[in-house]
Amino acid sequence: MKLTVVGCSGSFPSPGSACSSYLVEADGFRLLLDMGNGALGELQRHVGLYDLDAIFLSHLHADHYIDMCAYFVVRYYRHDGARPVPLPVYGPEGTEQRLTAAHGDTPSDRAMSEVFDFHTLKSDAFEIGPFSVVTEKLRHPVDTFGIRIEHGGSTLAYSGDTGACDALEELARDADLFLCEASFVDGKEDIPDLHLNGREAGEAAARAGARRLVLTHIPPWTDENRNLADARAAYPGPVELAVPGAVYEF
Repeated sequence: MKLTVVGCSGSFPSPGSACSSYLVEADGFRLLLDMGNGALGELQRHVGLYDLDAIFLSHLHADHYIDMCAYFVVRYYRHDGARPVPLPVYGPEGTEQRLTAAHGDTPSDRAMSEVFDFHTLKSDAFEIGPFSVVTEKLRHPVDTFGIRIEHGGSTLAYSGDTGACDALEELARDADLFLCEASFVDGKEDIPDLHLNGREAGEAAARAGARRLVLTHIPPWTDENRNLADARAAYPGPVELAVPGAVYEF
């Protein structure tokens, strides 16, 4: 299994990174986790526009999905051939309607479904291509799902956005790599059921027994080195910051 960080900035793009987007590959299958602001441009550094096999949208905040509107244009108005078959898109209830409203000028109310095959997320276990996945509803102001992805004996867990909760730790249980948000600073922001800070991300990884922790979704106004230090103080395993273009194979 191969993970490529397409974008890792939280809330809005930074000068050096698009918002959340992560490419997961195995056996020639390409699954994209989220497509936030700026992600579509960066994605083209790693994969062709029509080479994705499925998309998972953790939730419907703009920094996780808004570039899907641009991707709709890419697929609906394909300039170099026939329109591709609808691409599986796994998202919270109402994803199609939100994309249609966000785009604002689709040819019809059903145009999104002509290029995307929508599947409504719930807490469940199922298959996406060669991957066995488990999704769990986490703690955020809107319906939000984390995902556990298994293939060939390896496991990746992705938090999406969430406050601290038992379900997140279960997703990350014994994961080879835990890609976890760390938006807040310990002692500065204390808002339950919204985001994690670096310490909480480290504590979750430690309790879950994850083998490696990668901190992501750190907003440009947050001190990423402070969050990294806080995570390292709480978690004994290897910890690092996500950076655009980073590749992990496991």
